[in-house]
Amino acid sequence: MSTEIKEVVRERYSAAALRVANGGSACCCAPNTLYTEIQSGEVPEQALQASLGCGNPTALAELRPGEIVLDLGSGGGIDVLLSARRVAPNGKAYGLDMTDEMLALARENQRKSGIANVEFLKGEIENIPLPDNSVDVVISNCVINLSADKDRVLRETFRVLKPGGRLAVADIVTRGEIPAEIRSDMHLWAECVAGALDESDYAARLARAGFTGIGIEQVNRPADAPENFISAFIRATKPAAKECCGPACCS
Repeated sequence: MSTEIKEVVRERYSAAALRVANGGSACCCAPNTLYTEIQSGEVPEQALQASLGCGNPTALAELRPGEIVLDLGSGGGIDVLLSARRVAPNGKAYGLDMTDEMLALARENQRKSGIANVEFLKGEIENIPLPDNSVDVVISNCVINLSADKDRVLRETFRVLKPGGRLAVADIVTRGEIPAEIRSDMHLWAECVAGALDESDYAARLARAGFTGIGIEQVNRPADAPENFISAFIRATKPAAKECCGPACCS
């Protein structure tokens, strides 16, 4: 099933990138009003049109000049480009995506923006192509819910974060029981619904991966989503080296 989920997600987001590249708009999980007018003016229009997010992790992350940022599932690049401006001049923003079409769109948006401290990587969020302890902040916008192996995503995120590093993501979570027919619907996986975790389960998985300081804050209910589904901001921290013990911290 995990392979089928991955291919359905890949197909959906590749098609979205091609629509934007051809002058259209991606079908969003939430409206682009998630970004302020100032932020919208800082990126090319196609980066904004390609946003498929459910929040604004760049507002959540409290980025600082000089930091290294990684965006999981970077799509058209809007959050990477906004992050790169925040961490300039000595910081850097990475974007990771598995679709060639989204990567091509993101790199074109980088070219149009003239932002140099950005690098887009091809890969999967279950296997992040960066070294251990190399990133200050990991962000993501409505992407972790799409993975069929969220525990691996969270372990990989923990691995690449530096001690004291921060996770700050927007994602869809659930509250209460979700019908089995929703969970098994491949279309709803690609639409950021079927793969969403219960908020308590999300917190427990973060803790098992080694994170502390875990917080999940409701933002709103996604438009047209079934009951019990909410958009949330999720924060967590990799313990500083002197606070860290056990296998998760020494990986």
